[in-house]
Amino acid sequence: MSSLSRELVFLILQFLDEEKFKETVHKLEQESGFFFNMKYFEDEVHNGNWDEVERYLSGFTKVDDNRYSMKIFFEIRKQKYLEALDKHDRSKAVDILVKDLKVFSSFNEELFKEITQLLTLENFSCLRMLELCAQPFQPTPAPVPAPLTSWMSNPSTVTHPAVSGGAIGLGAPTNSAAILKHPRTPPTNNPAVDYPSGDSDHVSKRTRPIGISDEVNLPINILPVTYPGQSHSQAFNTPDDLPKTVARILNQGSSPMSMDFHPVQQTLLLVGTNVGDIGLWEVGSRERLVLRNFKVWDLGACPMSLQAALVKDPSVSVNRIIWSPDGSLFGKLEDIGNLEFFNGVAYSRHIVQIYSYHGGDDVRQQLEIDAHVGGVNDLAFSHPIKQLCVITCGDDKTIKVWDAASGVKQYTFEGHEAPVYSVCPHYKENIQFIFSTALDGKIKAWLYDNMGSRVDYDAPGHWCTTMAYSADGTRLFSCGTSKDGDSYIVEWNESEGAVKRTYQGFRKRSLGVVQFDTTKNRFLAAGDEFSIKFWDMDNNQLLTTIDADGGLPASPRIRFNKEGTLLAVSANENGIKILANVDGLRLLRTFENRSFDASRISETVTKPTTSPISSVAAATSSGLADRGAPVMAIAGMNGDTRNMGDVKSRLTEEANDKSKIWKLTEISEQTQCRSLRLPDNLRTTKISRLIYTNSGTAILGLASNAIHLLWKWQRNDRNSSGKATANISPQLWQPTSGILMTNDISDTNPEEAVPCFALSKNDSYVMSASGGKISLFNMMTFKTMTTFMPPPPAATFLAFHPQDNNIIAIGMDDSTIQIYNVRVDEVKSKLKGHSKRITGLAFSHVLNVLVSSGADAQLCVWNSDGWEKQKNKFLQVPGGRTPTTLSDTRVQFHQDQMHFLAIHETQLAIYEATKLECVKQWVPRESSAPISHATFSCDSQLVYASFLDATVCIFSAANLRLRCRINPPAYLPANVSSTIYPLVIAAHPQEPNQFALGLTDGGVHVFEPLEAEGKWGVPPPVENGSASSMPASSTVGASGSDQPQR
Repeated sequence: MSSLSRELVFLILQFLDEEKFKETVHKLEQESGFFFNMKYFEDEVHNGNWDEVERYLSGFTKVDDNRYSMKIFFEIRKQKYLEALDKHDRSKAVDILVKDLKVFSSFNEELFKEITQLLTLENFSCLRMLELCAQPFQPTPAPVPAPLTSWMSNPSTVTHPAVSGGAIGLGAPTNSAAILKHPRTPPTNNPAVDYPSGDSDHVSKRTRPIGISDEVNLPINILPVTYPGQSHSQAFNTPDDLPKTVARILNQGSSPMSMDFHPVQQTLLLVGTNVGDIGLWEVGSRERLVLRNFKVWDLGACPMSLQAALVKDPSVSVNRIIWSPDGSLFGKLEDIGNLEFFNGVAYSRHIVQIYSYHGGDDVRQQLEIDAHVGGVNDLAFSHPIKQLCVITCGDDKTIKVWDAASGVKQYTFEGHEAPVYSVCPHYKENIQFIFSTALDGKIKAWLYDNMGSRVDYDAPGHWCTTMAYSADGTRLFSCGTSKDGDSYIVEWNESEGAVKRTYQGFRKRSLGVVQFDTTKNRFLAAGDEFSIKFWDMDNNQLLTTIDADGGLPASPRIRFNKEGTLLAVSANENGIKILANVDGLRLLRTFENRSFDASRISETVTKPTTSPISSVAAATSSGLADRGAPVMAIAGMNGDTRNMGDVKSRLTEEANDKSKIWKLTEISEQTQCRSLRLPDNLRTTKISRLIYTNSGTAILGLASNAIHLLWKWQRNDRNSSGKATANISPQLWQPTSGILMTNDISDTNPEEAVPCFALSKNDSYVMSASGGKISLFNMMTFKTMTTFMPPPPAATFLAFHPQDNNIIAIGMDDSTIQIYNVRVDEVKSKLKGHSKRITGLAFSHVLNVLVSSGADAQLCVWNSDGWEKQKNKFLQVPGGRTPTTLSDTRVQFHQDQMHFLAIHETQLAIYEATKLECVKQWVPRESSAPISHATFSCDSQLVYASFLDATVCIFSAANLRLRCRINPPAYLPANVSSTIYPLVIAAHPQEPNQFALGLTDGGVHVFEPLEAEGKWGVPPPVENGSASSMPASSTVGASGSDQPQR
């Protein structure tokens, strides 16, 4: 059936459900086999309607489809049989036994005999019945390996060896997709449909028909859909979307061994090399921010054997370098001494070093761990117990888990019979686990319970194997190389515990251990045969091969950035090539004309002992010379190489020149930037709330008259990405029904109400209020799915919990915060601490806190586990400024999840969340207009702020220093009323230099810098060294400041 036909079926299902044609809905679900309604299935099971249970299930799977279908059909028929016996209806029991259960006798004859014997018992509903109910049907003829996921729901108490997975019972919280022949995952060729995946656990727990799939639980038979072209992360459409164009060539100075892109800042690249160096590159500007040479931080704390190894052979190599999930930490493995890896034997010790990253070039030592006896072969980060942990594996055949903050060992997993080569932590349905591979080719899986491995498999190649999941975590792949040089990439069937697909295209004898990576749930890539090879995940044949203009080693190291727009590839002569697709080239173009950051250059001049440039020079003259290595050259801004002394001299001169000539970038004419007023043929009043969709292809606004407006950009020849841009006008979108998304405003004055909304992560639903009930809207149909929480009190701010999307924090106009569980329609907690209405809420998933702000100018920090208040502090209103009554205070977390931006009409301030200390502050001078709103750019490098005089200011987020000012004539007519100004500002989720304004006249404007500029202004020089040395409070216009006044 075509994707169009499928989409039509889903729309019919949704219509039938809304019109209450329940029987027809379930009949269509069963006959089409497209959508398994777990809620309906559970209800029928609980009601004991076994005939309907089996009939419905048969639309999705048959008895003999697989061993899981066999088990579940057996359970259904066994229950029918036992109920018939319980009612003393022996004729019906015999009929069930002969017609329904006889089919299973060939697989487990003994169990069938025992069931038959129940016919002769008078009181069978006793212990024996309970034993049978607890003893699920298990086929016996052919031993089947434990599935890769079934062990998660039935953890074994056997420590070693691995045990087979338990059977799936009707009441177990198992992976539903593994049970069914037809999985409940969307067809890959139908981007317009987004309904609950088979891995969602909420379908078995729902007690109330409200919510959003994957985020807040909708009724299972209301299909969450996204409008065409929308998705949380844009998928590739053709091989042309692969990053294949060589956009940058970097020179690290020593051979790259491991690389990793920052999870948020898409152009930050970590590199570890064969001489122990680590480098941090901003690949957009070709600038190396950090270079660190290897050293043991505390040699005295190391074992004598390690000290002896360092004395005997001081050569080092970075085996693995990786960012933590939030990008605040990174870790590396050092290979010390002589490692004969191709013989599978390590003759030396390794150590693990963890660094903390604080933005820019600020890298600090965090932890040094002597992790294993012998070598440490891999490193990963995980959050198993609500705290960040480091996972290591080594030659001592163990896997160890360490607290990333303290270095305390949490777990040791034993069971491998050979050195452990790699680890792959993951989670499904809130169950955390680790896959590990060893040099004997064994794959094992572990839960965080010290109960031993759960599975035991043989990896193709039986030697060096690594494992990785697709970006959405639903597909598992492994890549391995045998001792003979045969390489394999395979996809695993987690339900069956077997290889599902083997990808073709490797040369007969690879010249090294092949490294691979996955991207965007669509493509696989591997470095082999002096090139990069690509596969479509759904096709085992080689898709394409590129040589990146030549100069690659036999088995190049590769790494995609998170969005899949860039690919880092190791090259000969210590090089790194950055490959890009169209979106990647556009991303890099923003850095084309970027000069060296004056603040960093100034730091080089004033603080040579701590600057990255000085440390590079020191490493060149001492560290590398000690190892007998040649003097390192670095890549210049124009791609040439030069001696470090020449570069430093030139940088010093450039720093002195730039600090003299810098001036604020003023934009006062429409030709000086790209701006676009979005079409607004609907009669609306002021725009009160504004947000980009998570996909970046649309903008959603909420007007003060309670009407929502949705502007969508279409994919076409002029806009190949389909994302929001100031170059092309979007469509003010409405469904064919012509209805509007309008909030409940009964018994309220919408002009006096405080509007608020929150958008679901997949852009399918918006939760919104304008002084009345909270409404849940379907973004495709604009229909109101439900309303709840009628005032008083009225909702004034909404925020989803980042880890449990069934939990919503709702700020109220009575100064309370209600923690509402959508699944059970219950207020779990009511937080009291403010004295006026709530105007801002922001969660940190790293700190597990909720920060709230109110019209009382107070900030509160709440623990998101128990909801206790941890700290509170009032904003310090500058002298001479009198804020208006009920002035809003907004909060937004920085991408590091440790700091947040506080926005008040009198100031912008950045706070450290744990201590609630103000670390940066910007205050406009007394004669300036108040601030109306502000927001971080998507990479948290900029702060966009709007003012009541229609001015827009752009700040460097690191120090809150003004770098660009957009004056009203740049986007408003000359004769416009002074009452027209921006009320709200929103940042694009992927383009850091794009933002949008919502105005008091109902207009929305999108802004981007000129393509030739690529960025908003130039950051000002820092007078006293590093930006981090800036005092906590800095008032613009104060005496002694050369920063232009606003």
